[in-house]
Amino acid sequence: MINAIGKVMINWMTQLGEATNMVRSVLFWLARSRFEFKQFINQCVVIGVDSFSVTAMTSLFTGMVLALQGGNTIGNIFGDPIYVGTLVTFSLIRELGPVLTAVVISGRAGAAVTAHIGTMAVTEQLDALHTLGTNPTQYLVIPRMSAFLLTVPILTLFSNLFGVFGGYLVAKYALGIPGEVYMTDVTAFMGIKDFMHGFLKSFVFGFLVATVSCYKGISTRGGAEGVGKSTTGAVVTCIVMILVLDYFLTAILTAFGI
Repeated sequence: MINAIGKVMINWMTQLGEATNMVRSVLFWLARSRFEFKQFINQCVVIGVDSFSVTAMTSLFTGMVLALQGGNTIGNIFGDPIYVGTLVTFSLIRELGPVLTAVVISGRAGAAVTAHIGTMAVTEQLDALHTLGTNPTQYLVIPRMSAFLLTVPILTLFSNLFGVFGGYLVAKYALGIPGEVYMTDVTAFMGIKDFMHGFLKSFVFGFLVATVSCYKGISTRGGAEGVGKSTTGAVVTCIVMILVLDYFLTAILTAFGI
């Protein structure tokens, strides 16, 4: 039992060290090499544009569920579904918006990145890049990490808007709350620090998904089966780490008054 736990901990620490070394390599080549702008644009399309519809749909119905459940619960307690807009907005912008967006992107774009790089690793294309004098970190990792850092916050903003709009539809047509009252609830108590709370989280989550996805892809071994295992491992790791990291980020940002 103890040996098994020790092996798991050693494996985790080894992977953490290798991932940290990859990030160090990214910073090194980012300052000393030409930025692959074409690759960056392509990855922005794959990671950001192609993920827009699924993130928007997820957030839209999340906002609708929040408004429906919150309105019914508040109505049962106070007799009137008040402050539904405030409930939906705070829940989405501070927590659910960045978390759900990161989870969806890790399952869609993160898996695609891992599978792509992992396939290149098992077919020795990464070794071929070394032979041709091209560093894989410069050509593959940096454009993808940059694209994640740019697109995840943008997608989070759109997710928040769609979620608030979903709550508006339910509040107006299912709960009978006037649209003006809902929008007043949305804007009355929301401050810039509440927006920054979720927006800062989206950058951290984007960096996390990018790092895990690229590292799992580069470290893939064992042919097609290894690609499948790396892809599954990347998605599971991202989702778990997003939820764990969300707690600590919330505690840190709240301690700083954000």
